[in-house]
Amino acid sequence: FIDVLMHRLPRTFGDAADDVDDWRLDLRWSDVAYTRMGEAVDRVLVTASSARGPPAWVTAFMLQHPLPSERSAAGTAKTPAAAGSDAIMLDLLDELEADNRKLAEVNRALLTTNNLLREIEGENNRLRLALEYRERSVFRLLAARVISRDASTWWNTIKINRGFEDGVETDQPVLTDVGLVGKTTTVSKNESIVVLITDETCRVAAKIEGTPEQGILSGMRVQESGTPGELQLNFLTKNAAVEAGQKVYTAGISNGVFPSGILIGKVKEFRTRPLDGQALVEPAIDISQTDDVFVVVGAK
Repeated sequence: FIDVLMHRLPRTFGDAADDVDDWRLDLRWSDVAYTRMGEAVDRVLVTASSARGPPAWVTAFMLQHPLPSERSAAGTAKTPAAAGSDAIMLDLLDELEADNRKLAEVNRALLTTNNLLREIEGENNRLRLALEYRERSVFRLLAARVISRDASTWWNTIKINRGFEDGVETDQPVLTDVGLVGKTTTVSKNESIVVLITDETCRVAAKIEGTPEQGILSGMRVQESGTPGELQLNFLTKNAAVEAGQKVYTAGISNGVFPSGILIGKVKEFRTRPLDGQALVEPAIDISQTDDVFVVVGAK
């Protein structure tokens, strides 16, 4: 058995294992790990050490022997060494590594399945929340799926799988249960382009909760911070009492595209300018993580 272990040293230590006399093997005996075919199986771990480097695990083996049927006068069970005819079974590192690879494959498969189930659960939760929102909404909402995206510094649009055949028209609000997304622009038979509120060409009359402040909100061509998708709310009162964290909603002016009361986002910062005040607004919705939207096709 020792010869087998010494043969394994080059695999673990390379050329440093050539000098066999320089090595010390330590065998650590554990308690009975389990039973097999009516016999006890002990686990033994083997480490090797030398003056050339720190100890390292070389291999492990299982010692199988009959369960002790007799006890000494002291009441202790016979040790494996005391069983002269005990059968010895060696499960060396190759076999353990093979078992470990199999277990790793099973583990990867289970992780994949678990991740898939989590995605399905998350999608079910999103769809349930969306359905609940549609039921309690004062609008007639048409569910749609995002099928492509176009986001750049100059232009921000998405394409949805609904068109005029489904009742979609130009300049209809698009939203989710979280907040405002944008409005429809180009409408074809079964698809529509939606310009997002993060685009500078999409202007929305907006108001700040808890204040009489109203202004025009739009996207920013050049983002002033590292956060993409920031909005600017202009034409506020110069010394308006606006604080970070206040929510921003659509104002719903007459003959406007967007009805009143749809959440847009929250104030991130308020600035005083020479002629007016400006609020930087963080959108409520991250469109890059949104796959399902609603088109407002009318009132209930």
